[in-house]
Amino acid sequence: MTTTKKGIVLMNLGSPDSTKVKDVRRYLNEFLMDERVIDMPYLSRLLLVKGLIVPFRAPKSAHAYSTIWTKEGSPLMVLSKQLQAALQQQVTEPVALAMRYGTPAPWTAYDELLEKDPDLEEVVLVPLYPHYALSSYETAVEYAKEAHVKGKYSFKLTIIPPFYDNTLYLDSLAESIKPYLQQEYDHIVFSYHGIPERHVHKTDVTGHHCLKVDNCCEINSEAHKYCYRHQCLFTTKKMVEMLQIPANKYSYAFQSRLGRDEWLKPYTAKRLTEFPSEGVKKLLIACPAFVSDCLETLEEIAGQGREAFIAAGGESLTLIPCMNVHPMWVKAIASWIKEY
Repeated sequence: MTTTKKGIVLMNLGSPDSTKVKDVRRYLNEFLMDERVIDMPYLSRLLLVKGLIVPFRAPKSAHAYSTIWTKEGSPLMVLSKQLQAALQQQVTEPVALAMRYGTPAPWTAYDELLEKDPDLEEVVLVPLYPHYALSSYETAVEYAKEAHVKGKYSFKLTIIPPFYDNTLYLDSLAESIKPYLQQEYDHIVFSYHGIPERHVHKTDVTGHHCLKVDNCCEINSEAHKYCYRHQCLFTTKKMVEMLQIPANKYSYAFQSRLGRDEWLKPYTAKRLTEFPSEGVKKLLIACPAFVSDCLETLEEIAGQGREAFIAAGGESLTLIPCMNVHPMWVKAIASWIKEY
């Protein structure tokens, strides 16, 4: 019996090369010009991104990155490399790292694997996004597939699907949250990266279910396979069940809104200013849509979010770290590699 020669690529979001405005500007241009992030005609997107958003946003984002940057570099990059190293200890196949935006690109990862084994027959791509969304999982997968085709690589590309309902992911996530529930707290928020409501409509394969039917996320539908909102609510439901969190002590929300369009609600930023008046003084926040801590968790939640919550009358806000390199999480990925 012959064994297929495999390689593994872990694919995360990406990060600027430094906190310099020029590097952040380059990163934002690539990110926001992605048609699956800002889904409008090219010329309109070009004028909006390069004419309005990036010139104003780049300096602010550069400052935000500077507040979380480490001696080793971007937290997301550092943690992704640590995950790569930890996984390599669990599997015999070579493991490479790729990013959707910035470096290293997918073709860099493919070439790295081929250098280690020129006879490579299959690459297993692990998009590090638990839930399906146009602007996260789908764009990463399509970018990796495009690089595979353009590079005329002969190896087969196998892609691991969203794992929001996978038992190993749920067990790992619950285990990473559990220790923080031992402390005194009034409420825990499961905060997910937001997306525009129109993206939910776009991925509705039925064309008439998502955000058009009461309790649409609770009613079985083939639309759920690609529905980001349903998948986030499913993860929340499982965490509440597994961790036995009382019904009156948790909620979910969506963060990182960009622009004035309607995004998935409730908005995390708004809820943080409302909680203290509702009697919530000690708050926990978990961010299950992210597997690695990054700008959106460390600066947006633990930085700006905490300041807003305290200013509104809260006493303490604790960010529960992402799974990062939690042993159970690393073992979960290793198990998927063996399965695929």
